[in-house]
Amino acid sequence: MKILVGMSGGVDSSAAALLLKKAQHHVIGATMTIWDEVVRNLAPKGKEACFGPKEKQDISTAKEICKNLDIPYYVIDCRKQYQQLVMSNFRHEYLNGRTPNPCIICNSTIKFEALPNSARELGLNFDKFATGHYARLDYNPDSKRYFIRTAKDTQKDQSYFLYRLNQEQLSKILLPLGEYTKPQIRELAREAGLAVHDKADSQDFYSGDYTDLLDVKPYPGNFVNLKGDILGKHNGIWNYTIGQRRGLGISSDRPLYVIDLKKESNEVVLGYDEESLQSALTADNCCWMDFDLPTNSFQALAKVRSSQPPTPVNVIAASDGIRVEFATPQKALTPGQSIVLYQNDILLGGGIIKQIIK
Repeated sequence: MKILVGMSGGVDSSAAALLLKKAQHHVIGATMTIWDEVVRNLAPKGKEACFGPKEKQDISTAKEICKNLDIPYYVIDCRKQYQQLVMSNFRHEYLNGRTPNPCIICNSTIKFEALPNSARELGLNFDKFATGHYARLDYNPDSKRYFIRTAKDTQKDQSYFLYRLNQEQLSKILLPLGEYTKPQIRELAREAGLAVHDKADSQDFYSGDYTDLLDVKPYPGNFVNLKGDILGKHNGIWNYTIGQRRGLGISSDRPLYVIDLKKESNEVVLGYDEESLQSALTADNCCWMDFDLPTNSFQALAKVRSSQPPTPVNVIAASDGIRVEFATPQKALTPGQSIVLYQNDILLGGGIIKQIIK
């Protein structure tokens, strides 16, 4: 089988290519380029990230890995699509007081769509597209639908980021790392002599300050509490995210947290820890895998952040999405983020958080 592997220059995608070659497949490596230095003259430093000026180093590393594995390698230009689909959504959401997850949007529109499609337009022929995500792909012969299960390594599971993949995309992919743990993958890479076996993981989509990417002028507004009392001044709601505690510049006898962002009044609402608890939310723009949303309520497990343990919820179908009620109150539920639903290790689907309900 001919398989195109999305190469990031990290250990996971390198190991995916290694495993597929060991399985006697014809493997092709490809890296998508998304950083546009003409548009943006920024040079953030610090943690590893997939969007930033270090992209050139990642491409050089991926090229060397493919040379070591003796597989062909290509760089696919996805900058235009990334700006149109990921960055436009990023800016729109932040400027409207919402907090997007660009990695989720990137997976469904760029990594698993624009990248393989652009590769085919360049004349590359392949049967499947593979990545180094920690998740397991499965198929239900009764419904004839593909779906995703959580990875064997629950600490590294990345199914949360893949819930927006559609059936056509799922039918064309492979996820070789789903049955491995991260230590196993690092050891496989080390035994194969791959220099990236101990490379640090990418920690975020961008290594600098998110406001670098918004291209917006300061817009002074007020910090307020739940009563509406003014606590101080800020320079725009897009500088803050719900749940944030540091960098507020407001003195208080107890720690304060951002608990709401109001676009209409340009207010950042602050509150104490107990005031940040919420019991329900609504979500729209939902995507489902091997699952038909029932008309009555149902029980599921939910994640509102990729790193959190799943929590029990009651889900009710709504005219424009779902209402999700939590068994225990949650902190920092955030409009614009995703809520992803599971039954045991099976990913059902999810949606974009629209409104928070106390």
